[in-house]
Amino acid sequence: RRALKAGFDVIEIHSAHGYLLHSFVSPLSNRREDEYGGSAENRARLLWQAAEAIREQWPADKPLFTRISSSDWHPDGLTVEDWEPVVAGLQERGVDLLDCSSGGITDQKIDMAPGFQVPFAALIRRTCGIPTCAVGLITTPEYADAIIHNGDADLVALGREFLRHPQWPLDAARVLGQDVDWPRQYVEGK
Repeated sequence: RRALKAGFDVIEIHSAHGYLLHSFVSPLSNRREDEYGGSAENRARLLWQAAEAIREQWPADKPLFTRISSSDWHPDGLTVEDWEPVVAGLQERGVDLLDCSSGGITDQKIDMAPGFQVPFAALIRRTCGIPTCAVGLITTPEYADAIIHNGDADLVALGREFLRHPQWPLDAARVLGQDVDWPRQYVEGK
């Protein structure tokens, strides 16, 4: 309700990077023997309950995203395939898009390269039939555009690149031949 009152357009549930909801979903950290442990469905129960509670307050016409760790990067951890029943439950509870990141439970050495997590978004999009967001060292406008045009994801999110290059959106518009509709009060600063 507060997010709605504050004027937000999207809510994203954070179930990644070792935080609480991810720690319930991952078999690496969830050793419970009650209704919140064991099977993938039981481990997803808290995440599903959170999504359901949020969707009850968040209007159906406003997007609800969930960020997941698609892989724990560990042989005994989550894989993309493990997410199929979890994603089905999220869709039933009104989640509109999965933001596909990875890692966070263990200190595995991950071979990070531009777009290293894009295959997670592509596979989940294809196998689970839900829109996805690709993340992970996506640094150029051309690559971000290609991810969308190739059907690997429906959305691309950048974080570190905006820290390094705050003018990235303007440069991306220029590189991709898009006009920017500047708010009148900012025209003098162009």
